[in-house]
This record gives sequence, structure tokens and C-alpha cells, in this order.
Amino acid sequence: MERFIQEIPTASQNPPIAQSFDVVVIGGGMSGLCAAIASAREGAKTVLVQDRSVFGGNASSETRMHISGASCHWGKKNASETGILMELQLENKYLNDSYNYSIWDGVLWSAAMQTENLTVYMNTTMERVFSNGKQIQCVDCYQMTTERRFRLDGKIYLDCTGNGTLGYFAGAEYAIGREDKSTYGEKDAPDVPDGETMGNTIYFVAEDRGHPVKFTKPSWAYTFDESDFVHRYHGDIVVYHDADDVVVLKPGEDYSDHADQLVEKYDVKSGYWWIELGGDWKDIIGQAEEIRYELYKTIYGVWDHIKNGGDHGAENYELVWVGNMPGTRESRRLLGDHVLTEQEILANSRHPDAVAYGGWPMDEHVAGGFRAKGSIPSRVRSFPGLYTIPYGCYCSSNISNLMMAGRDISASKLAMGSTRVMATCAVGGEAVGTAAAMAVARGLSPRAFGKAHIHELQQRLLKNDCYIPGIQNCDEADHARKAAVTASSEKPGYEAVKVISGIARTEEGGDTNLWCSDGLRAGGEWLQLSWDAPVELHQVRLTLDPDLSEERCISVSKAFLEKEPVGVPKSLLRDYTARAFRAGEQVWEQKVAGNYQRLNVLNLDNPVLADRLEILAQATNGCPDIRVFEVRAY
Repeated sequence: MERFIQEIPTASQNPPIAQSFDVVVIGGGMSGLCAAIASAREGAKTVLVQDRSVFGGNASSETRMHISGASCHWGKKNASETGILMELQLENKYLNDSYNYSIWDGVLWSAAMQTENLTVYMNTTMERVFSNGKQIQCVDCYQMTTERRFRLDGKIYLDCTGNGTLGYFAGAEYAIGREDKSTYGEKDAPDVPDGETMGNTIYFVAEDRGHPVKFTKPSWAYTFDESDFVHRYHGDIVVYHDADDVVVLKPGEDYSDHADQLVEKYDVKSGYWWIELGGDWKDIIGQAEEIRYELYKTIYGVWDHIKNGGDHGAENYELVWVGNMPGTRESRRLLGDHVLTEQEILANSRHPDAVAYGGWPMDEHVAGGFRAKGSIPSRVRSFPGLYTIPYGCYCSSNISNLMMAGRDISASKLAMGSTRVMATCAVGGEAVGTAAAMAVARGLSPRAFGKAHIHELQQRLLKNDCYIPGIQNCDEADHARKAAVTASSEKPGYEAVKVISGIARTEEGGDTNLWCSDGLRAGGEWLQLSWDAPVELHQVRLTLDPDLSEERCISVSKAFLEKEPVGVPKSLLRDYTARAFRAGEQVWEQKVAGNYQRLNVLNLDNPVLADRLEILAQATNGCPDIRVFEVRAY
């Protein structure tokens, strides 16, 4: 047998492979994935570096946290995030209505891999950043599966790491822990600053086997009694938070009166978010592995108590999965040109440079987590309405070519308690990816681009179905804005002209902004846009109604999933035909069948001149009426 002896390679024997990009995205959670897809779709040569085998971060199969956002799980109407995030969620709803996390991983993976202009490096860790403290020159990455190194240089870099690692390595200004009242004038900030953060959590999944199942506690797991679970509910219940108190509702009780407060649902099948540690440790990043080991000991001890420490309704349940990756809530926050604060959130601020929005409560978990025995695990500061997030929160204050998206954006500790949830992070990621690509195309830094082109960015985001409260469509290139609009039928308050209102959703307390037909006739319902003089058509865009008051995110919680509607949203238009006419003669037609997405983009192979555009709607996914929020024509 021939044997080979390989000398230990030196850096010179294994040099990094140099590659150049327009936009370099580090981190493949929901914010990084949406940022990278958005950047590439805008035409920028983009690379996405993800240190795991799956995308999605806390939403992936490794951690299995459901995606929370401005809707507060049915608490705020018409508030669901759209754009790329909704595209991914609707794709998953179509393919994966039983909520298999492996299929969800595949939905995210295929979205990245099928995006033109996007290079993807998975299982790849950024290990070095070259920076002069003012600008990033390049980053070095190592891919453990291939044993290759890469040196990636870009024009703009996006930190979507969660921990703010790229910015930290580059010398970006950052904050960690709680500021005092005097820093930003926040009424709920402490009198004295400290390093406390929210902790990390590992989820578990259990299944009902239909017969008693024994559980033997491992020798290394902790032992708990009922005194360890004060305010930590571990049966089949629903709770809501009322200021600093927690109110329990028994199964079957109605909690609709508490829709504006954060509702949590617990059942013994899924893990509990309050199995949380690390927020009061010295270094939540540097001690991450120690925290993970402690979470293992804790979670098995909790399960032992549920199984063997009294009647918790779990006699027939078997522990079938425990996460290996803790879900991280908080660490570094990179400081930007603007720091979002508590008072801006409570005031539902409308910033002139707004590019994203949020609505989740300012949710501040006790730093000690599960070890804070007897303490309420989270203080929830609820508020009505939605707030906007300004562009300056996404631009580093001192690294000129660095932007950030995710839980590490520029916000105070209190504000971060709201902005950190994944749906808010995802729409911020899409905004940042779009901005980075547009800035590169103009040869501008992120800051310079924002100063000169914020209106253009906002309009591009709206066009791609990203909602920005207070901003409406005024795109001069959109021919639909100047069309006369009629329909075969319409319900009062849902007239056809609503499709050019400039807002592609119903706003709470505002206009419906929706055309709704009065039923669906056998021959179909039609919507028509007409012009006095022909316009040149290259593209038609329809924004449809998936019911933005519903949830459609994957979860391990049985109680959560049981409330979600089954199947593709019934209110979505399924089958239709788009036609263009000039002087009564048809010049273009495209049929769409089996649609399950909100945003439909129809590209014409060859531009046509038309004075009339008709949408003949033939079937929905179950709704008795045709529902269309917006029509655009380019």
C-alpha cells in the first residue's frame, strides 16, 4: 500500500483565491439573504458568505424560531412585511404546508442559488478584515468543506452577521448593553449604564406518541423544582403581557381583546423562549460556547421537570429534537448616522429618509434569563401603530463603505428590543441590499447615495413591494398612474381606481387601497386601464392580496400553527390573462395560471404601444371576489 505524507501547508502554500465583487454580504440569516438577493436583482455583482450549511439564521432548521414582525402575531392588522420575505414565505406555503423545516431550508437555499449575479459561499467563515479604520479594503474567508480560502474585495460591504462581526473587525463604532437615561433621553432607560443584554435560547420539539413515554434525566443535566418556574409557564396555555405583568388565559379563552399586546402561546410540544441564558455574563460573544453548554444542561433539566416533576400534561410526549444552535437575541449594535430611540418608536415616527418599518413591542428580556429566579422573564412595552426606520440606521458612522442589516443596526438598547425581530430585519436587509447596488451603480458611498438619491431608493423599494409607511408611489415611469381605470364590477369602498392609489395595502385606520370585484361571474371579472394616447409597455406589475393580517411563517409551536390558515392564501388571484390593445386591436397577451404569489411581474418579450391594458381575472385560490391592490405599467 502506497502512503502519502503531506507537509503542513503554510500561508504561502494555501493562498486565498482573490475575487472582486460590487457588494459583499457577510451573514446569511434572513436579513443577509434578503439583502444579497435584492442587491443581485438590482444588477450588482454580489457575494453572500454564510458560515452555516443552511440559510435563515434563527429561522433555519438549526434553531427553528418563527419569524416575528410588525404584525405581532395577529395583534396588528394589515401589518405583515412584504417584499422578498413574503415571496419566500408564500413559496414555502405553496410547497410546504405541513411545515417541514428541511423543505423550508430548501426554499431559502434555492432562492439564493437561482438568483442571477449572486455568488454563494456556504460553510464559509470570515476570518480577517483589512481596514484602515475608515474604509474596508477586503475580507479573508475560509470554507471548511473545501479547505479553500477566499479574499473578497468589494465596493460596499454589508454586515448581516448579527454580532456586528464585520464592523467590529473593521473598527466600526459600536455599542453593547444598556445606555443610561441621559444618553438618548429615553424614559425607560436605566439611571446607570451597564453591559446587560438579552440572552440566548435553545428550542426543543416533543411529540405525542399516544402512550406513556419514559424520560431519564442525563447525569449532567440540572435538576429543577416548581420554584424555578415562577412566571415561566410550562403547560398548554396562552398568555399576554399587560405592561409589567403577565396575564394567563386558559385553553379556549378568547384573547382578541388583547390584540394590541404581545400574545405568547405555549405548549409542551415546542420549546420555551424563556430557557434563556447569557445576558448577564461577562461576554455574550466570547463565552458563547460556555453559554451553549449551560443551555443544554438547563433544557434537559427543564424537560425532566416537565416529564417527572408533576403533572404537566406531558406523560405521552417524547423529546425528539433539541437545537444545536442557540438563538441569539442581542450583542453588538453598530452605530450609524442615526440611532433609533424609544421615543421615536412610541411616536410612530415618519422619517423623511425611511426605508423600512417595524411594529413589534420593545421587548426587553431579563438579563439573567432562566436563572433570574422569580423575575418576570420579559418586560414588554407595547404600543399601537407602526414606526419607520431611517436610512441612517443602516450606514456605519465611521466606515464609509459599510452598511448593516439585522439586529446589529444602529439603535438604542430599548429600540433594538423591537427592531431585532426577523421580519423587521428582513425588510431592512432588502432595503440595504437595494441601496448598496444602486450606490455602486452610481459610484457613490452609501452615505453620499442616501443624501442624493433617497427618494429614488424609496420608490424602488415600493416598486418591489416593500412597504414604507408615509411613502407612496410617485414613479414618473409608471404609466398606470396616468390611466383611467374601470372594472366589470366593484364593491363600495373598493373601487377600481384604488389600484393606482399609490399604496399597495390597506392601512390601519386608512383607505382600503384595494379593488374588490362584486363576486366572480362565470366569464370572469375584468380590470381595465386606458390612456388617451398610446404608451410603450415593457412590463406589467400586479400586487395582489394575500391577507396581510394573517401569519404564514414556519414554527415548531403547535398552538401557533393551528391558528394559521391552511394552504395558499384564498384571497390571492390564481388564474388571469393580461392583454394590451391599440386602437381596438390586441397587441400582447400573457396567461397566468396557478399563481400563489403577491407580486406578479409580467415582462413583455418585445415592447408594444398600447392605449388599453386589460386584466381578465378568471379564478382565485378560494376567495369569492377578485382582489387587486396595485397595477403598474412600464
